[in-house]
Amino acid sequence: MSEPKEHAHQIVGPRVYVTILIALLVATAATVGASFIDLGVWNPVIALAIACTKATLVVLFFMQVKYSTKLTKLAVGAGIFLFLTLVSMTLADYISRAWGSW
Repeated sequence: MSEPKEHAHQIVGPRVYVTILIALLVATAATVGASFIDLGVWNPVIALAIACTKATLVVLFFMQVKYSTKLTKLAVGAGIFLFLTLVSMTLADYISRAWGSW
């Protein structure tokens, strides 16, 4: 039998990490800046969009999921799907509690 192949690790240069760091700092500044602007109901939407973008950058580059195997990407996708399912079930319960009380 042949030996199992080892996975080749992607070597990421410091330029990528510095670029992601700058993007995260800019996104943090955008979050702080958006908190001082009154956008009504859109304030949390914008803050969550910026936070999701930052989380995606961290997962893809600092956790190196972008360069990982398909199985790792599937595990991350399954985790995100489970998280969204649980949040949607929680929100559905919260929204439906007042039904019939009027």
